[in-house]
Amino acid sequence: MMTIKRFVFNAFQENTYIIYDESAECIIVDPGCFEDPEKEQLADFITEKKLEPVKLINTHSHVDHILGNNFITEKYGLKPYIHKEGLDFHQSAHEHGMAFGLMVPRMKDPAGYLEEGEEVGFGKSKLKVLYTPGHVDGHICLISNEQKFAVVGDVLFQMSIGRTDLPTGDYDLLMNNIKNKLFLLPDDATVYPGHGPETSIGFEKLNNPFLG
Repeated sequence: MMTIKRFVFNAFQENTYIIYDESAECIIVDPGCFEDPEKEQLADFITEKKLEPVKLINTHSHVDHILGNNFITEKYGLKPYIHKEGLDFHQSAHEHGMAFGLMVPRMKDPAGYLEEGEEVGFGKSKLKVLYTPGHVDGHICLISNEQKFAVVGDVLFQMSIGRTDLPTGDYDLLMNNIKNKLFLLPDDATVYPGHGPETSIGFEKLNNPFLG
């Protein structure tokens, strides 16, 4: 049985997730921890729960979602898994950070690449990878059909959708991926977005003004 812990980090109020099960193995998804107190908060939780981080996953490589990547690499020896189409953003995070006045270090090379249909395994658990570009190239979601939840990065939010006015954004592609991939999940599946509170597939089908 997987447990999901959410942290809200950095000036962009980004959601970082630790997902773990009874084995005490965990994965870290989109570490946005940038300031030292944020890094300490994440590490203290892992220590308190006696967890063993085994994978670092980025849903996508926008700078607010990867600010803590190098900290995780240095602290736990984990390099990120990303989709190969997001490599350009991963490699240019330093320059993108400077545009926001953030001194972001150069990112370490990925540990590997995730493709649609693959499974991310840890402990006794597995999450399925969906490829969901539209907000940005290289965007993935992590799905649990058994526990009925989805970690969706910046694809879908409570009452909103990911912005598509940034490089490689594509509104029609984003809408297609929401409706023809995420909306195939059960209505009671919980959605864990990259910003803001959790929601559900059924709620967004009925109430999201972009998806009416």
